[in-house]
Amino acid sequence: MAESSRITARDGVRADARRNRERVLVAARAVFAEHGIDAPMATVARRAGVGVATLYRHFPTRDALVRGAFAQQMETCARALTEALAAPDPWQGFQHLVETVCALQREERGFPAAFVAAFPETASEHARSRRRAERDFTTLVRRAQASGALRADFHPSDLAVVLLAHCGLATALPDDGAASRRLVAYLLQSFRTDPANGPLPPPAALALRSLPMAPDGPQGQRPSRA
Repeated sequence: MAESSRITARDGVRADARRNRERVLVAARAVFAEHGIDAPMATVARRAGVGVATLYRHFPTRDALVRGAFAQQMETCARALTEALAAPDPWQGFQHLVETVCALQREERGFPAAFVAAFPETASEHARSRRRAERDFTTLVRRAQASGALRADFHPSDLAVVLLAHCGLATALPDDGAASRRLVAYLLQSFRTDPANGPLPPPAALALRSLPMAPDGPQGQRPSRA
C-alpha cells in the first residue's frame, strides 16, 4: 500500500506540512526580492499556492517568516565571521568575510534588508546575536590593523558603507556578477595599508540596523505594509 502524503515523519512533522513550509520559504524569498521584506503576507501565500492560514500556522509573524526565509544565509554569514576570526592571517579572514556577505547580497536580492533590519530590537535573542557579531567584527578589524594589512583609519562602520554601495550595484545590475566582484575587489584594495593612500574623512554615522536597504520607496525608505 502506497504511503499517504500525510504520513508523519520521525520529527513529528507531516510530509505535506513540510512541503507547504518549503513552498512558503521559496515564495517568500522571491517576493522579498521583488517587493522588499515588508511585502504583504498574503502575497507570499498566493505565490506559494497556500492559504494565508497555512502560512501563519508555520510562521505566525513576519519576523519569523523573514528569519525562516533567510536562515541559511544568516548561518553562512555567522560561519564566515567565525572562520574570519579563526584565520591565521587576519587580512585573509577580513577579505573572506566581505566577499561572502557581498556574494549573498548578489545572489539573494531580498537578503540585504533581512541582514540589516529584519528583526525587531525587542527580540532579545537576535539583539544578543547582533551585538556579538558587531563585537566580533570589531575584533577582526583590530587584528587586521595590528597585522599592518588593514589601513589604520578603517572604521567598523565602513562595512555598512560597503554593503550599501554594493547593494546599489546589485539592485541595478542583478545579473552582472563580474561588476559585483570588480567593485568588491576595488573596495578591498582601497582598505589595504598603502603609504600612497591619504587619510580618509571621518567615518559615517552608520550602523547595520539603520541602512535603507529596501528596493522600493523614496530615498531608500522601507515600503509601507499594505
